[in-house]
Amino acid sequence: MINNFDLNDYPLWTALITPFSESGEVDYIALEQLVAEQQAANNGILLLGSTGEGLALSLKEQQAIVEHVCQLTPSVPLMVAVGGMNLKQQVAWVEYCNQLPIHGYLLGSPLYAKPGVIGQTHWFESLLNASKHPCMLYNVPGRSAVEISPTVIKNLADHKNLWALKEASGDIGKFEGFRTASPKLAIFSGDDALMPYFAQAGAKGLVSVAANAWPSQTHEFVKRSLSGQHPNLFTDWSSAIQSLFAVANPIPVKVLMHLQGRINTPQLRPPLTHLELEHTDSITHANNTILSWN
Repeated sequence: MINNFDLNDYPLWTALITPFSESGEVDYIALEQLVAEQQAANNGILLLGSTGEGLALSLKEQQAIVEHVCQLTPSVPLMVAVGGMNLKQQVAWVEYCNQLPIHGYLLGSPLYAKPGVIGQTHWFESLLNASKHPCMLYNVPGRSAVEISPTVIKNLADHKNLWALKEASGDIGKFEGFRTASPKLAIFSGDDALMPYFAQAGAKGLVSVAANAWPSQTHEFVKRSLSGQHPNLFTDWSSAIQSLFAVANPIPVKVLMHLQGRINTPQLRPPLTHLELEHTDSITHANNTILSWN
């Protein structure tokens, strides 16, 4: 039976990493521990996003991960990422996940093809129609090479399955454009460091990389950001979060979690490799800073 979570009750969603063994296989024991940590912090869990290296996994691996986490019956909601550029395959993925006890989808922009407003509207509408759960659209032009325009959001604003938008363009002005296009849309920051600013502009929460390394601390960071009563939040967190993006995500966060002893290896799927991060001083310093933060 699927728990009837109100997804708006979860202002922090952790874009969970996928831990691997030295041989490159999914480490399910480590995965279970990571899920338990997020559950203890009361954070929503996003599986198979870019931080989870979802597109570097085979379909069987993707299916096995979602099924395995569902079998753990966590007490927090599960969102599953939908990404790629083959619409038929993505619809099939949504239909497969519809059969599992999940609670939402993150719908990424189609990769590589760079469609315009009409193509994007058709893409998202097709996925929203296939879904049995609330959906968060994902605007991250740095990864998809195409930017969702407010017109696309306006075109989809009345769809019953459109719940939220993950806004990761880093532009507060674009955030305002989305709010105007669909005032009822829940907008989440896709950039950890900008959460205090997005909160002031009306963001409902954060989809986070940092929460992998610091589950409870990031939960408190989001809580304080949304309260608007802690003006020094950006100063406290900025340099620490920047260290997690010194090279391509999720390389630094995986290296840090390995140093923390929370995953057995910092292994990633090619073309990513932990060898890109030649020095770990900055993430070690960030870890010490955040773990002592209050």
